[in-house]
Amino acid sequence: MITTSSRRAMLAGLGGLGATSLAGCVTQGGTASGLIAPSRPAFVVPPLAPLRMSVDRITKITVCLRPFRAAGPRLDVEQVAGKRVVHNYGHGGSGWSLSWGSSTIAAGKALEGGTKEVAVIGCGALGLTSALLLQRAGAKVTIYAKERTPQTRSFRATGTWSPDSRVADADKAAPGFPALWEEMARASYAAYQTLLGLPGEPVSWSDRYTLLGGGAGGPRGPRPAGSVHFAEYGERLHDIVPGFQDLPAGSHPFPVERVRHGTSMQFNVSDLAHMLTNDFLAEGGRIVAMTFDTPADLARLSEPVVVNCTGYGARALWKDETITPVRGQIAWLAAQPEVHYGVYYKHVSVLPRPDGIVVQYVGDSDMWGYGIDVERPDRAEAENAVTTIASLYERA
Repeated sequence: MITTSSRRAMLAGLGGLGATSLAGCVTQGGTASGLIAPSRPAFVVPPLAPLRMSVDRITKITVCLRPFRAAGPRLDVEQVAGKRVVHNYGHGGSGWSLSWGSSTIAAGKALEGGTKEVAVIGCGALGLTSALLLQRAGAKVTIYAKERTPQTRSFRATGTWSPDSRVADADKAAPGFPALWEEMARASYAAYQTLLGLPGEPVSWSDRYTLLGGGAGGPRGPRPAGSVHFAEYGERLHDIVPGFQDLPAGSHPFPVERVRHGTSMQFNVSDLAHMLTNDFLAEGGRIVAMTFDTPADLARLSEPVVVNCTGYGARALWKDETITPVRGQIAWLAAQPEVHYGVYYKHVSVLPRPDGIVVQYVGDSDMWGYGIDVERPDRAEAENAVTTIASLYERA
């Protein structure tokens, strides 16, 4: 959710202050360094419609478990039940953000040897993009899944560009993983650029304001002993991802000591998933309802090659204990079409989407939610997050 989204998306605005990645199922909005070219013109804050933060505007509370793997996403190939299985799961809070790039790699491996019939297991972000890429490469593709996308964990994602949100443990990933990550991130970023400006806004840009100082939050201290060293690779994209800059005092409406502004890509997950599903079906694909209890169940499929995009579900299906759940929760408020900016304040991120206002407490460190597999909504957490942002507007 945050999971992706990620605190990274909101905390990207901290620049060199020691922000670490975060997100969900939450945002990476700018460069890791936050450096500003001397010639960059000052940003003028436009009139900002107030966020209507009230607990009685909560329409639902959703929870998702992001599949963190210390080594990074699994993209290897193995033989199971007479099938050649290509794995494509374990992206932490970066599933949507890395989907096109990761699926490009998986699709390439699936098509090795000239295979023209491929099964895809899973109907979330990775399943849909894998299926479409395989299809457009000339393969006949069927998606087999227990649930359609609206019921998947991918559908509960924050919907922000967060490509390195809990994507790996920097101390345990292979030496070549940072370069592989960059390859995936750049490919995905380019693919999403082609979806900007479409009806329904499946992908769009939004301004982000990170509020700091005066009790609003600030840089973190050293990582506590035993914490995961979540990888941060944002600087590798400094040439394509917009950066953040400090706003001069008096140039913004927020009652805090310091504000950083940037622009970030965001996903309208509802429309994006609907569009990808329709494209897949319109181009000849099939979606078949099927439940897999063990890898041996793959023998039921007629296709010789399977791309496994089961996300967190791989922990149970493949008995993959390398997957650690990272819980993320979103409080959804009724949409405000007049709001086109996101806010990060006191460890709460707010992101406006056409289907609602996403409000998420992301914790005071990236270890928030780590190892927690409870998907039951916490109403108190949701109300506290909404109230925190409401207090900001009361003071403004």
